[in-house]
Amino acid sequence: MSNRKEILKKAASFVDGGGFFSELAALVGHRTVSTNSANRLELNSYLTDKIAPRLQQMGFDNRIHAEWNGGANSFLVGRRIENPDLPTMLCYGHADVVDGHEGQWDEGRDPFTLSAEGERWYGRGSADNKGQHLVNLKALEFLLEAHGSLGFNVVFLFESGEEIGSPDLAEFAEAHREELAADVFIASDGPRLSAETPTIFLGARGGVTFELTADLREESYHSGNWGGLIRNPATTLAAAIGVLVDGHGRIRLPALLPSTLPAAVRSALEGIQVATGADDPSVDAGWGDPELTPAERVYGWNTLEVLAMGAADPYHPVNAIPGDARAILQLRFVVGTDVTGLESQVQRALDGHGFPMVRAKVLTSFPASRIEPDDPWVSWAAESLRESTGLPTTILPNIGGSLPNAVFESILGLPTLWIPHSYPGCLQHAPNEHMLEPIARQGLQLMCGLFHDLGVRGNSPFAPRVLSTHA
Repeated sequence: MSNRKEILKKAASFVDGGGFFSELAALVGHRTVSTNSANRLELNSYLTDKIAPRLQQMGFDNRIHAEWNGGANSFLVGRRIENPDLPTMLCYGHADVVDGHEGQWDEGRDPFTLSAEGERWYGRGSADNKGQHLVNLKALEFLLEAHGSLGFNVVFLFESGEEIGSPDLAEFAEAHREELAADVFIASDGPRLSAETPTIFLGARGGVTFELTADLREESYHSGNWGGLIRNPATTLAAAIGVLVDGHGRIRLPALLPSTLPAAVRSALEGIQVATGADDPSVDAGWGDPELTPAERVYGWNTLEVLAMGAADPYHPVNAIPGDARAILQLRFVVGTDVTGLESQVQRALDGHGFPMVRAKVLTSFPASRIEPDDPWVSWAAESLRESTGLPTTILPNIGGSLPNAVFESILGLPTLWIPHSYPGCLQHAPNEHMLEPIARQGLQLMCGLFHDLGVRGNSPFAPRVLSTHA
């Protein structure tokens, strides 16, 4: 029977010897692009031919729900129940990737052929999310190889539509509560704070995307003959945006802000530095709320960004006042923000400032969720990661981006721990997406140590469920 240090050493040797690269290459080779419905067969094949056999070899009972309820998402649920009295971990991964952007990668790289250049392993899905869920699968395999058992139960949920908004995931979880029941949720997606920093994040910001349109007339009119006489929709739209967010990125409409920055969140973010990577853009001085630190702005507060805007053709302008203008805005929001009725809130603000001709319409919305930084599962996991690396663990209340965390935290009621095996400069969703070999190596060690502590060491906050009886 191997001890903790021996397992971590084997994990590092597996990466160093090329084993992890080879297995990841086989996963990257599946063109599981979910934005193209023609790839549905390939997505289902990834679940049935790549993931299910791995789980089965580890003693999991698998159920595949292809195109569940006739929708665009397929699910695989694997369950390994050693003893109902042991803690149960729910893990998650997504099989799908974004478009490969063939022909746009440096050095003529094929996005679906894993290639190495120094510490970078290039390939679509290497960082998001195939490399990350492979780390967790391999860690379970190493623990089983060392001990013959895990010492805890595992439910592994895979979906094939995360990159298209996880359609039907919430409904699937609601309908399969008993099948997905667990004591803690531990999974990997998104980036660390930095490449060098082991990180745990506890949730994700929500998002509301909405459009503002100033559709004033069908025709465009000569700017010399009609300038100063008819309303310019582009000028109007720019001023209307200024009602919501000023020219320095500060949200002006209180309805778009949370009620407060909780003390536990502020404490967790104290001293955290953002944008420290060599390829990261510099944080702009004077942008965003000046009373908040950069870390608080992106991990603890709300931001309103203009994603796109336009009137006429800015690349080929003519001497005419356009008839309409349109902008797409996105609010990223934290827990504590009430976004019910946001469309009407924005419209009232525009009307009140003299812009009733600008119309607001919500396009998409997804919820925010997180657990509290002082949850006992958080300190337990942070200590496990610290023991494995000798490095302090950064705790982020939530990532700035989006993940379907609300499904696990709100619907299934679980403490949610995300332990990412990527970093901000991985170029996910873009050409040249890559995984860093040092993160793959350290990530595999981290998860081996964490799973060892959950099962073999048994020092987690798990409290066995006590069934009460009544006379």
